[in-house]
Parts: sequence; C-alpha cells; structure tokens
Amino acid sequence: MNGSSNFQWMRAYTRWSDNERNFGPFTYARDTHYRPYEIALVTGNDERPSGNTLRLRGFGHTFLVRLPTIVQPYREKVIAESWDAATIARLGRNWYWDIDQREYGVSLNDGFLNVHYGRQSGDSSTEQRWSCFLPWQNWRHIRTSLYGLKGEHFWTDWSRPRGFKFRDDWLTRERMVEAVPKARFEIADSDGKRITATTHVEEWEHRFGTKWCRWLSLFRRPRISRSLSMRFAQEVGPDKGSWKGGLVGTGIDIAPGESHESAFRRWCDQEHRAKNGRFRVTFIGPSEPSEGAAVHDAAQTQDQP
Repeated sequence: MNGSSNFQWMRAYTRWSDNERNFGPFTYARDTHYRPYEIALVTGNDERPSGNTLRLRGFGHTFLVRLPTIVQPYREKVIAESWDAATIARLGRNWYWDIDQREYGVSLNDGFLNVHYGRQSGDSSTEQRWSCFLPWQNWRHIRTSLYGLKGEHFWTDWSRPRGFKFRDDWLTRERMVEAVPKARFEIADSDGKRITATTHVEEWEHRFGTKWCRWLSLFRRPRISRSLSMRFAQEVGPDKGSWKGGLVGTGIDIAPGESHESAFRRWCDQEHRAKNGRFRVTFIGPSEPSEGAAVHDAAQTQDQP
C-alpha cells in the first residue's frame, strides 16, 4: 500500500454520531440511547469499498479503529439485463458489481444476541447472520386486558400456545377493542381545529424468562404496565395532510385508579414531537357521555395461560 492509498483509507469513513471525537484513525463516541455490547470487524460497501473498521462498544461507549483493507467487501458480478445496447456499448460491458458490506463479530443488546459471519445484504435470504433472544434475559407475554371506565375488568386476551390461528385471534381482539367502554374528549389542535379523541384502558402482563428458562419467573415479580390508548377522529399535529401524516393514535402510562380524563389531560399538557416540529394541543372537555357496549358471552371464556 503506497502513501496515497494509505491516506485514502484513513480519511474515508462514515460519520458515526453527532458527538463523536476523531483522533487520526480513531473515533470515540458516547452512546446515549442504544447501549449494546459489541466487537466487530466491518468492511467497506458500495459507497466506501476500501478500508476496514474495528468496532468496540460497551458500557455506553463506542470506539472505532479504521484499518487498511484486511477483508474485502462481498462482490458479485451481475448481468445487467435491463441495460440497452447504447449503455452496453458506452461502458464496454453488460455487467456490474453488486457490492455488500461484510461483518464479523458479536453484539448483545437488551437480551438479543446477534452473530455476524459474512455478507450483510439486508436480505434475509442472502445475509450471513444468526440471532436469537436469550431466554434468561427476556420477558414473555402473559395477557393483554381491557378495562372499563371505572377500572372494571372487561376482557382478557391470554397468550396462546403455538399453532393457534393468529388471524382469528387478531379479529377477536379488534372486536373487543371496539366494544370496550370508551371516554370521549374534545381538543383544539395546534392550528385551532377541534378534534374528538376516544380513550380506553389496556394492561399488559409479562413474566421473566422464556422457553426453558420460564422457571425464572418464580424469583421475579411480574411486569405489569397499564396504558390509556387514544384514537383521534382526524389527524393531529403539524404533519397532517403531508406524506408523513399526522398523529391518529397514541398512548400514555396510567396509574391504577387514575381516571381517563386525568391521564388524557396530562397528555394534553405535554409537548409532542412531529417531523415538522414540536406542537401542543389544548384540552377542551368531555365531548359527550361515555360510550360502551355489552360484553359478548364468548369473551368471558378465553383460554387460560
């Protein structure tokens, strides 16, 4: 490798983050949200075909070391069947290189293990990667429950064994979500337009350990979370009417015994993000008397876990 090519592979690298610091071939950055543990050797790709990078991550820190080309990217010769005769004559060939990054290493994040051992194409049929959730670090879903306006139990969807009909189960859940008693509120959007929101309460239970580590739940409390689910009659926020689309539904954590109105008011008092900027909405008040529906007899006879 001559001096010129050596300079090129040291300078040619992809920016890692907004708060990185560079020292020659070395880069350091702090991880603020995504905090995995990782060691990996990464090649270039079609945008940066030369040079390798050694990536080390852990405890909220990332270290990158730019290296010369020890391992070449994956290259596959592809016949360009869509090229016309003029293009082929101009280039002097009827093929091109399909170049993908190669990666060799292991990463672990939030109980999910990733092993990369070659081509990273973004296509599951050709990508050389193996991954799994570690059963001693993950939580399994037990139930999803719906509650009425006064906190009374309405319906529970228990986790099913393997082989159940997912479509039928999904349709049943959608019918129950439509039937659960709801509160209705009116808000003024950031542009002053009045929009109606409907709310209902959902609760999820998870227990620690999956597969052959399910017994670990004997030593840890279940993880139970409750949310006020919101649906808006029209798009909300500055993105409405654009390709991105406005907010049509969201949720907020709700404490046991907290009313729909109290939780919804908290959401209205918060500042919300959108692609075209932050926005706020104004709580006006209940739209009309709360609505509900009778419980189907079949909803009370769901399978137990």
